[in-house]
Amino acid sequence: MDRKLRRDLKTLARFVELACSDRHADSPRAEVTFQTHDVGAIAGRPIALCNKCRKLLAHAFVKRSMCPMNPKPACKQCPRHCYHPVYRREIREVMKYSGRRLLLRGRIDYLVHLFF
Repeated sequence: MDRKLRRDLKTLARFVELACSDRHADSPRAEVTFQTHDVGAIAGRPIALCNKCRKLLAHAFVKRSMCPMNPKPACKQCPRHCYHPVYRREIREVMKYSGRRLLLRGRIDYLVHLFF
């Protein structure tokens, strides 16, 4: 797995984890494990999400890993949208929500991710 893909997947995991912990605090959580990706190794630690967020993260991981565009543009600027419309709407909300929260918490590394 190349460095850019690993960084994108780590960012996806962090964004979904933050949105899930804030929005679905009352939902039962389970540690995320996928057959195709070692989420704990990618994120640097185990991640626990509710069922809905686990499905969203799985969809996002598969779509990002299989992206045919080279170099990969930002999803919102991509001419070929590969996300299912329901997941696309959800991931946009997660990115918007989590991006703001991380910037307010002083996570400059995610600001760099937004621009590069």
